[in-house]
Amino acid sequence: MTTSASTSAPLIEKHTIGYVPPEDRHGKVRDLFTLWFGGNIAPLPIVTGALGVQLFHLNLVWGIVAILVGHLVGGVLMALHSAQGPQMGIPQMIQSRAQFGSLGALLVVLIAGVMYIGFFASNIVLAGKSLHGVVDSVPVPVGIVIGALGSGIIGIIGYRFIHVLNRIGTWVLGIGIVIGFGYILTHIQTDDFLTRGSFNLSGWLATVSLAALWQIAFAPYVSDYSRYLPANVPVAATFWTTYLGSALGSSLSFVFGAVAVLATPVGMDTMDAVKLATGAIGPLMLVLFLLSVISHNALNLYGAVLSLITLVQTFAYRWIPTAKSRAVISIIVLLACCFAAVGASADFIGHFVDMVLVLLVVLVPWTAINLIDFYAIHKGQYDIDSIFQVDGGIYGRYNPQALLAYAIGIAVQIPFMNTPLYVGPVSAHINGADLSWLVGLLVTSPLYFWLATRDSAYRRRLTSGKLAGSL
Repeated sequence: MTTSASTSAPLIEKHTIGYVPPEDRHGKVRDLFTLWFGGNIAPLPIVTGALGVQLFHLNLVWGIVAILVGHLVGGVLMALHSAQGPQMGIPQMIQSRAQFGSLGALLVVLIAGVMYIGFFASNIVLAGKSLHGVVDSVPVPVGIVIGALGSGIIGIIGYRFIHVLNRIGTWVLGIGIVIGFGYILTHIQTDDFLTRGSFNLSGWLATVSLAALWQIAFAPYVSDYSRYLPANVPVAATFWTTYLGSALGSSLSFVFGAVAVLATPVGMDTMDAVKLATGAIGPLMLVLFLLSVISHNALNLYGAVLSLITLVQTFAYRWIPTAKSRAVISIIVLLACCFAAVGASADFIGHFVDMVLVLLVVLVPWTAINLIDFYAIHKGQYDIDSIFQVDGGIYGRYNPQALLAYAIGIAVQIPFMNTPLYVGPVSAHINGADLSWLVGLLVTSPLYFWLATRDSAYRRRLTSGKLAGSL
């Protein structure tokens, strides 16, 4: 589905966090499939997927089953957030003001911004290592800077260019990973490819959680890439193109990592295993993954910048920045991340993954509240003007019901957590499986619905007559 704006949309995005009016809407809903399919065929999901057999000692069959279950479940939440984009026409994080209030949303926005910056820094480290692996003469720090500059240019140009690159990347990376699978499966270098590892419940649950959390980590910014689509795009179309693209692309990468480490001797680093397992086509695979990291990392920079703008705009509500402002902030973030990444320890990525696991504990209740509010309570109808007012308009500065449900949603996860900072008693009892995300969703969703639907202020807002947009 397209509009006449599709052919006249500027290459460099002019909007930032402001509402995208109908005359500026453009694009095709199928672009969401290519964005999330191509963007998920990259080294970081490959490394994460290998953990099911490396760390949790599953065999190939049970590892694949766990990966599929996790992505299929987590992808539902991620795609439901994506479907909000065309209806609202604003970024995901600023929309959170409608649930938490203009000041109440600040904590979630800050957490999301930190996570994006961490993802960006980690991926430029991967880009630097990948470039050094392809061209030995390029030092890792130089590769980090090159990777950051490539992602920065894409992020500064913005929305449309990101979609264009991923349309190309879907075909190139999709064909590449299929060829990689074919090569590995016909050149297996181990005798225990199918027998290494076994089923164990704690490892299976942990792998399911890793896959599900991979999808949930996209929730705070997935609708940023659907908000330019025409408002009359069916919710179902937005959901399914996002869901299929993300679940399929992520599953392929996760399984690719598991297959590569099982096809090579025990104890190898995952990306070294990929290089060895793919043999003659190994250098080509590394080049493709390098390009993927640079392209996909632009999404992290883009999300970080929108989060920072949202934080500032909370207090300077009359300021809706232009493309120039977005470019300046992008450069500042890029330089800071380069400095941190070049000077970081060798285990920078490992430390970052640990941080993300902690941050997801506080993002899961936000996901539950946002989805319940959008689909079950407001049914897609919001007052856009109030969202941009300093006092929150009809949504206020704070929403006590959302904040209470949010706090309880975090608290109930604590016994089920398994993070570097804390291992809960339930998680310890089941050999380290982290089920906190599932408990957080199951408790927060009905609790928030119960609190919100009994709040008279909410009922007044629902009948205020000022709300715009509907499902």
